[in-house]
Amino acid sequence: MIDKQLMKLRVRDDISPEEEQALHDAQGQVIDYPADHTFITAGDELNCSTLLLEGILGRYKDLSDGERQITELHVAGDFADLHSFTLKHLDHNVMTLTPAKIVQVPHEKLKRITEQHPHLARVLWFSTNLDAAIHREWEVSLGRRNALQRTAHLFCELQVRLGIVGLATEAEYRLPLTQVQLAECLGLTSVHVNRVLKELRERRLVEFRSARVKIADLAGLRSIAEFDPAFLYLDRRPR
Repeated sequence: MIDKQLMKLRVRDDISPEEEQALHDAQGQVIDYPADHTFITAGDELNCSTLLLEGILGRYKDLSDGERQITELHVAGDFADLHSFTLKHLDHNVMTLTPAKIVQVPHEKLKRITEQHPHLARVLWFSTNLDAAIHREWEVSLGRRNALQRTAHLFCELQVRLGIVGLATEAEYRLPLTQVQLAECLGLTSVHVNRVLKELRERRLVEFRSARVKIADLAGLRSIAEFDPAFLYLDRRPR
């Protein structure tokens, strides 16, 4: 059940058979959630972390006026809240944006990994550092990139991240999000997102329709976004 997580980890480092078994042994309850379901609420005491097997999750915060900001998307193979192992509770919520299958990994078993498999512990630590790098890139988008650039950048990011786990090619990938959900990721209104998607389509760069992203010109899309995948740390090296 953790095949996509192993694909993600092995892009960056070697994972031994013993470490693979330790990850399997750490698995707890498998849960299927419907779309639009918040299953972690800010402040809740947590004793396990969530590994996403299928679907898309979003970390988010709500404002008092009802506005929502999604601060990161998680795809299959991601730990959505590995940092809860040390924090014990989160300052934000985690929800399903699509139907999703997750597996809970008890913190007690994560503690055992840190004690018995120090290299695997470092690789998992790397995963939390990668999350921080993605957050920083989103912060740049929200603060400095215009609407066209930030939308293009998100499409480029997801093409790489989904490609790592075999869910994207350079030409297309499935993205069953609504324009409202995209707007909540991009800090835009859904009307503005609609205009941006139309411009990207008219420039013959990318088309987002029927839950699929179809990329006509990946190099052009990356140029518009000023996309540099370095923040995803794709180099394979000992951790």
